[in-house]
Amino acid sequence: MIAPQASRGALELARKVLEIEADAVRALAARLDGRFLAALALIRECVHSGHGRVIVSGIGKSGHIARKIASTMASTGTPAYFVHPAEASHGDLGMVRRQDVFIGISHSGESEELLRIVPLIRREGAKLIAITGGLKSALARDADVLLDAGVTREACPLNLSPTASTTAALALGDALAVALLDARGFTKADFARSHPRGSLYREALKHVADVMRRGERIPVVREGTSLKRALVAMTHGGLGMVAIVDARRRVKGIFTDGDLRRTLGGRARALAARIERVMTRAPRTIRPEALAAEAVQLMEQHKISQLLVVNAAGALVGALNMHDLFRARVL
Repeated sequence: MIAPQASRGALELARKVLEIEADAVRALAARLDGRFLAALALIRECVHSGHGRVIVSGIGKSGHIARKIASTMASTGTPAYFVHPAEASHGDLGMVRRQDVFIGISHSGESEELLRIVPLIRREGAKLIAITGGLKSALARDADVLLDAGVTREACPLNLSPTASTTAALALGDALAVALLDARGFTKADFARSHPRGSLYREALKHVADVMRRGERIPVVREGTSLKRALVAMTHGGLGMVAIVDARRRVKGIFTDGDLRRTLGGRARALAARIERVMTRAPRTIRPEALAAEAVQLMEQHKISQLLVVNAAGALVGALNMHDLFRARVL
C-alpha cells in the first residue's frame, strides 16, 4: 500500500513528465521549416521512382524509435524498414541502395555505431536525413537534410534517461509519415489493405451491399401515393425518409423528415397531396458495390443523412443512413 503522501508525489512527478514531453513536442511544431519540406521531397522522390525505399536506423532507445517510425511509414504506404547500425556493419548494409533515403536517429548525433556506417551510405549514393538534437554533431554535418529534434531537458529527474528526446524524435517521424500519407492521397481502404488481419480491414473494406437495408426494410412507395400514406411507410421504415419509385422500381425521388417540415408548414391539407408534388427529385444515390466509406464521404459532402442504393438500371435495391454506418463501424 502506497502512503497518500507518496501517491501525491508520484502523481505530481508523472504530470511533470507529461508536461515536459508535451512541451518538447510543441517546441518541434514551432521549429518546423523548409528543412522538413526538403526531407519530405527527398522521400517522395525516392518512393515515386518506384525503386527507392526509406531505411531508418538508430542505436539504443533511438533504435526503438527508429523501428516504430519505419513501421508507421510502411503501414501508411511508404516503403520503409529498420536496419540496426551494428548489424549494418556486418552485412545488412547491403540492403541500402543508391535510390534509397537513409534516416539516422541519434539524440547526440555522435552515436559511434551510426557514424561508422554513414560514410558507407554516402559512398553508395543514398540520401541521408538526420534526426538529432546535436545540430553541430558529425551526423548533422554529413546529412543532406537536418531535422532538429533537440529538447531543452529530459523528463527524467536526473536529466539523463532518454525521455523527452525520444518522444520528440518519434513525433517528428510521425509528422513525416503523415505528411507523406497525405501527399500520396493514401486512404482508409489503402491502410486496411496493409492490415488484412485486423478489424480495420474488415471495417474499411466493407461495401454498401454489406451494410444497406434490403427488401421490406426499405421504406418505399409508388408514384401517385398520397403524402399521408407515404408518411406511414416512412414511419415504419425508421430511416427518416421514404423512396419513391415507378412501376419498374426505378428511383424517382425521396421524401425526408426535412421535406416533411418544409411541406406541412401548418397546412393540414398538404397530407392529401400526391407524393411526387412534394418529393425531392433526382436524389443522391450510390451503387451496392461501392465502398461503405464512399457512402460516408457522399453524405458528408452533400450534408445528407440517408442514401438510396440503386443498381446499374437505376432500380432501388437498398437504403442506408448514418446510423447504419455507425453500427457497421464504418464511422
